[in-house]
Order: sequence, then structure tokens, then C-alpha cells
Amino acid sequence: MYSTGWVGMGFSRDGLMIGSSAMVGWMGKKGLPHIRQFSLRSKSGSKAAVVDRGFLVSNNHDHTVVVQQAKIYVAFQLKFSYRLSHQHIILAFGPGVPVKNKLSKHQDKTSFTFDFTTGKGFADGPFPYGLRRAHGGLNLFAWGILMPIGAILARYFRRMDPLWFYLHVGIQFAAFIIGLAGVVAGVALYSKIQADIPAHRGLGIFILFLGILQVLAFFLRPNTDSKYRKYWNWYHHWSGRLVLFFAAVNIVLGIHVGGGHDSWKIGYGFNLAILLVAVIGLEFMLWTRWSKNSASTPTY
Repeated sequence: MYSTGWVGMGFSRDGLMIGSSAMVGWMGKKGLPHIRQFSLRSKSGSKAAVVDRGFLVSNNHDHTVVVQQAKIYVAFQLKFSYRLSHQHIILAFGPGVPVKNKLSKHQDKTSFTFDFTTGKGFADGPFPYGLRRAHGGLNLFAWGILMPIGAILARYFRRMDPLWFYLHVGIQFAAFIIGLAGVVAGVALYSKIQADIPAHRGLGIFILFLGILQVLAFFLRPNTDSKYRKYWNWYHHWSGRLVLFFAAVNIVLGIHVGGGHDSWKIGYGFNLAILLVAVIGLEFMLWTRWSKNSASTPTY
């Protein structure tokens, strides 16, 4: 019931607004009906909704917009190359008439899942969104905060022997368990909304594999005087570095594709900045100490 603005119906592959395509209709100021397809690419900014872009296939002559009393009726036909079953639908409306095909911010929105095989709709409760927050929060805390701290302890605080070792092992084990819970939440999220994000999912599997190798490294650790110790050091150190690097990349990718608010981006950016400053400072102190003392630091 909103005759002076726009109404839109979006089709989403994963239940999220970003990445979906929407048919939006409104009555122009001159009384002419308009209905256009928009690609929804972000939650704010000039490129949030791009006109005449998207994955929906339609015939523009099969659309109509009608205003009766205080209601806007939007009708359109779409063609799909596959049989629709459970489809994520997004609905929204805005108060302003679009100018030059620029949509004003929506005043309200909702979403549901429609089963085209039975003709029934199901409300999208908070479960997918709470699960998405849990997936992101657990993984960010485990792989993006705890594991870098554990690695910093192992590299820069070996003089605190053997305390550094127990702290390193304890923090990394805790990070792996929390990260594993985040992965489980991600698997449940994928089965719930079938999010088609192969890069994020593939990196997550690779990071989990490297994390398992790190756990195995603890149980396969040879004695310090073993001839295999140097090979173990290479394996442990480089797989650890790869975990930290790809975890940071995947966290940034996950925040982006998940449509995270600016608070997520600012928070993780601030965390990365603190870690980088700490590493640069500690690395400078370490190399300064090494230059004064030629004795090598103990291996573990």
C-alpha cells in the first residue's frame, strides 16, 4: 500500500540481498508505468542497485504497473532455464519515485522462501542470519585473532621458555577448535541457503586442511636432535604461514560476500593494523637482538 514510491521483488540464489536480481516497478511523475530489472550489488552507495543488469530473463512487453487507490500492483513474467523449486524471494518498497532509475533507500523489506512445486511460502526466520553471524564471528576470532597471537608468541617470546611453548600450543588448539565450530556453522549455512560462493568455500576447505596439518605437527614433532627436525620445522612453519595468509584473505572475502556491515570491515581492519604494527615492532627488536648475539634461538 504505497502509491507514490517504488516496490520491488528480488530473486536470490542464497537468501541474501547482495548478488540478487530484482524487478522494480513504480508510477512515474507523468503517470507512465515503469518496471525495470536491477542488479543488487551492495547495501549502500551509487552502485547498490544497477539498472538493466541481473540474471533474470524477461520480455519487457509482459510487464505492467497499475495504481488503484493507495496500492501499487506490479506484474511481470520471467523465463528460467531450469525448473524452480525452493526460491528465495526478497520484497522491499521505498517512498520516493526513482529519478534517472536511481532507487531511494527502501523504507521496509522482508524475505521468504517460496516453493514453486507446492505453491506455498515459508518465512525466513532469524536462523540463517544468526547462523551467518556465528560462522563469521567464530572464524574471524579463531583464524584472524587467536592464531596470529599464537604465532607471535612462538616467534618472538622464546626467551620465556617453556612458557611460550605451552601458551603457543594452548592458544593454537583453542583457535582450531573454535575455527572448526565456525566451519561446522558454515556447512550448516550452506545446506540451509545453498550459497553459491565457490572461492570462499574452497579457501575455507584449504585452510581447514592446513589447520589439521598443524594439529598433526604437534603429535609428529621429533626430538630437537633428530635428523628430521629441520624438515619438520619447514613443514610446521610454512604451513602455519600459509594458514595465516589465506585465513586473512578468506575473512575479507567472507565479509564482502556476506554483506557485512561497516562495523565488521572496520573491526577486522583495526585488528589487522594492530597485528601488523606489533609484528613489525617485534621483528625489528628480534633482528636487533640477533645482530648483537650470534647465538641462534632454540628450535622447538
